[in-house]
Amino acid sequence: SLSGHDLDTQLAAGLHKAVHAALGVVAAGLEEDGRGLGAELFMHDEMQQEFAQQPVSFYQEIEELIEHCDIVIAIGGDGTIIHASKYASAANKPVLGINVGRLGYVAGLETNELCSLERLMDGDYTVEERMMLEVSFYQNGKKQTYQVLNDAIVARGSLSRILDLTVSYQHETVRADGLIVSTPTGSTAYSFSAGGPVMDPTMEGILLTPICPHSIFGRTVVFGADTELFISATSQYNSDMILTLDGDCVAHMEENEVIQIKRSSLTTKLIKLKHRNFYEVAREKLGERSTSNESETSR
Repeated sequence: SLSGHDLDTQLAAGLHKAVHAALGVVAAGLEEDGRGLGAELFMHDEMQQEFAQQPVSFYQEIEELIEHCDIVIAIGGDGTIIHASKYASAANKPVLGINVGRLGYVAGLETNELCSLERLMDGDYTVEERMMLEVSFYQNGKKQTYQVLNDAIVARGSLSRILDLTVSYQHETVRADGLIVSTPTGSTAYSFSAGGPVMDPTMEGILLTPICPHSIFGRTVVFGADTELFISATSQYNSDMILTLDGDCVAHMEENEVIQIKRSSLTTKLIKLKHRNFYEVAREKLGERSTSNESETSR
């Protein structure tokens, strides 16, 4: 199955080209010489207009689509791949990410490596399991529960007002703009930008990183994977408080509402077609981020 998600306009052309190229590799008869892997292809209905002439089966519900497939191929940036992985993890299906975004830290392939898709049919790949978080809270009397691969962030809204955030595990109050609770996979995302450590994504643990803490001791704390954290926030300035999960704003929190965060029973299974260790990927991807930031600053 192929999944599309929100992309910047400047990436749309690259996405279109990448999807067609991937189709040509995995489906028999799409290339001029008739070669291909002969895989059966499924897509969500939202892609039907673009790919109606291709040998693809379309599904209205993404959950049904993923239930019928063996492997999920997500083409886009990290956000797209993470978005697809949540559906895939619920159905216990592995995900292969093809990067069309800027960083592609969780991607297994770049667009110039699509020939490696042939290894899928040969079973010549590994599956890497990534820990996920379960985030739950009550709103309007109803319990809301979400699965998270990267991070959960409690932060102030548009006003530049500091928050008092209480973490019940330590019974400590942290004065900061917000808190980031991340998995080892998410350690290279916002937590890293906020000064947190980089963890091997195959490890298990929960990172708690304050955002702009008003303290000389505001450092990341790494908890054991089975730790349960309970977080609440207050503000003497009536600041807006927002809960963001894997980059999506899911709720505006009221004062003293409690958010429970713990290890999820689900895991994300990422397909690896390249024999590269974590340190090689981290050096390449984080190096790209630094180079990109320097280029934008010099403009």
